[in-house]
Amino acid sequence: MVHSNQPVAVTHRLFSIPTDLMFAIAARRASRVIVSPSNSSAAIFRKTSFDKNIYRTVTMSATPVFSKDAAPPAGPYSHAIKTPAAIYCSGQIPCDSEGNLVEGTIQEKTAACIKNLSAVLEAAGSSIEKVVKVNAFLTDMSNFAAMNEEYSKWFTHKPARSCVAVHQLPKGVDVEIECIALP
Repeated sequence: MVHSNQPVAVTHRLFSIPTDLMFAIAARRASRVIVSPSNSSAAIFRKTSFDKNIYRTVTMSATPVFSKDAAPPAGPYSHAIKTPAAIYCSGQIPCDSEGNLVEGTIQEKTAACIKNLSAVLEAAGSSIEKVVKVNAFLTDMSNFAAMNEEYSKWFTHKPARSCVAVHQLPKGVDVEIECIALP
């Protein structure tokens, strides 16, 4: 399978609004969003003065990340998206790098999920130590304590986290973990 590493861009453009109407609509801005996979960066324009047309430009790029050392994605998505500000990792389930399900205790399955996240983060130029937010999904909340036992071995810096019970996960697994990390 061939994946494109072409960045995806989003552009925001502020329309001109007469000064007398600016006060009437105070906090509201008229904008148009353009999503174009062919552009390599996004420009964000913001009006900073009612009297002058002064614009600030911020350039961002979003690049898909794939790792041969992590479980292959279960669907049509990338392992992660890397931006200059953060790396957004897709949820990882307990599979090895060839896509075979990991059997065993919830601790072993949690470790497999986190190993996959670690491989994805490494491919993106980051690491587990730079994770700032984790979302964990369990099909049975009675596994919460056992999952935490393994989780705490990997995330010693205690990033922000949510853990929710879900009815079902892909491939019938018990746990899935996703995260956001700094580059």
